[in-house]
Amino acid sequence: PWNHKRIHRIYCLLKLNFRRKGKQRLPVRNPSPLATPEALNQSWSVDFMHDALVCGCRFRTFNVVDGFNREALSIEIDLNLPALRVVRVLDRIAANR
Repeated sequence: PWNHKRIHRIYCLLKLNFRRKGKQRLPVRNPSPLATPEALNQSWSVDFMHDALVCGCRFRTFNVVDGFNREALSIEIDLNLPALRVVRVLDRIAANR
């Protein structure tokens, strides 16, 4: 059971130099730029959010946003959003667009 305080005390008594660890350097990274859509309906963003009312009742929202013009294609709000409903919303948007 050797903790750092005990080791420090012993090193000071023996007048030894501390072994200092150098900083581990991160490799240089060149991030590629994010792809931006060039036309409508080329990419959609899907997001789930949740919040609570004053009475404590929780609700969830399902948002679908077009990446080109940032238009909100659909916002579904309910107490629960099962997977079948999410698929139904996405199919409805795909049929209309």
